[in-house]
Amino acid sequence: MMLETLLQPFQFPFMQNAFWIAAIVAVPTALLSCFLVLKGWALMGDAVSHAVLPGVVLAYILNIPLVIGAFVAGMCCAILTGYLSENSRVKQDTVMGVVFSGMFGLGIVIYTSITSDAHLDHILFGNMLGVGPQDLWTAGIISAIVAVVLLMKWKDLLLHAFDPAQAQASGMNTTLLHYGLLTILSLTIVATLSTTGLILAVGLLIAPGAIAFLTTRSFGAMMVVAVVTCLLSMLTGVYLSFYLDSAPAPTIILIFSAVFVLAFINRQIRTRRATQPAN
Repeated sequence: MMLETLLQPFQFPFMQNAFWIAAIVAVPTALLSCFLVLKGWALMGDAVSHAVLPGVVLAYILNIPLVIGAFVAGMCCAILTGYLSENSRVKQDTVMGVVFSGMFGLGIVIYTSITSDAHLDHILFGNMLGVGPQDLWTAGIISAIVAVVLLMKWKDLLLHAFDPAQAQASGMNTTLLHYGLLTILSLTIVATLSTTGLILAVGLLIAPGAIAFLTTRSFGAMMVVAVVTCLLSMLTGVYLSFYLDSAPAPTIILIFSAVFVLAFINRQIRTRRATQPAN
């Protein structure tokens, strides 16, 4: 009876799809989070994830796939942020705050002005328990593309994240790398629409890389730890949400937060031991 109870979540099709979508998006979000953490783009991930809302709503009105609207809106936010920060005295983080809040507000205004069967909570916080085959295919294709690109170009992106001037001096097209990373960010957020939604997407885009950064010393190990941490945390969050009768997305984010705190405490203990004089 105990084993049957433990395996109960795997007996329901909606839970099986939730596990699948969690496993699918874990790899690209974890890999991307490593670059966002090193580059200091945490706010950029938050900005783009919020800014795709008007694109999603307009795509619903025009009866086109929501992922198209989300991607276009995400790219518009990223390009607009880059242009304003490069052509004004305002710092990039300030520009991102203005742009993403403005686009998010625009999305809310458009949504409230139309009659829609789409539930806003599903857009904002995800709907993992309502994932269908089309969502799995969309997330799977996007995740595969993002993962392949990141694994093929990780050395170039790593140099660009640490030292853009050196990357440019080495003959790399830093503009292409910059906007390529923004494109990958927008695509990844589209893939997470069905899992964590727009509000909590930043958790997937930052937490795995932050946890791995605290526990590793090399970038290769950082990517491995980020992927493993993300995969286990997401699957555990989906599993526990069944018994806690909670939404999977917030449960996953809470697990990420707990793991981050543990990693931070472990790092502090290791640092203190390393700095203590030997007896």
